[in-house]
Amino acid sequence: MEELEQEDPIPQGDLAMQITALPRETNGFGDIYGGWLVAQMDLAGTSMASRIAQGRVATVAIDRMAFLVPVPVGAQLSFYTQALEVGRSSIRMMVEVWSDDPLSNEWSKVTEAAFVFVAIDGSGRTRSVPRR
Repeated sequence: MEELEQEDPIPQGDLAMQITALPRETNGFGDIYGGWLVAQMDLAGTSMASRIAQGRVATVAIDRMAFLVPVPVGAQLSFYTQALEVGRSSIRMMVEVWSDDPLSNEWSKVTEAAFVFVAIDGSGRTRSVPRR
């Protein structure tokens, strides 16, 4: 999470997904639920990890996560992913979330976390990640 300490951070990795934060995803104060945001990060990470694994993957861990700013309803969220490490059967993927607030036009980093995915076969058993 070194990027969190940068003075003026920029997104790292590839844009994997964009979504608008809708009212149904908010608490009583109009901010997006953290759990919903984590689920979207998992979707973005899974999408990219499955490309690397050339097939099905399962999330096995999420490493350190901190929410830096609240996400208001209507914010355009951008999810960036970057493969940090590809092992025999696992893929460690950094997922960053950035928000573009339509009211203030501010662009800010919301959170980041390292997700670990394992390649699995049709029976749900661990398999090797194809070498490139």
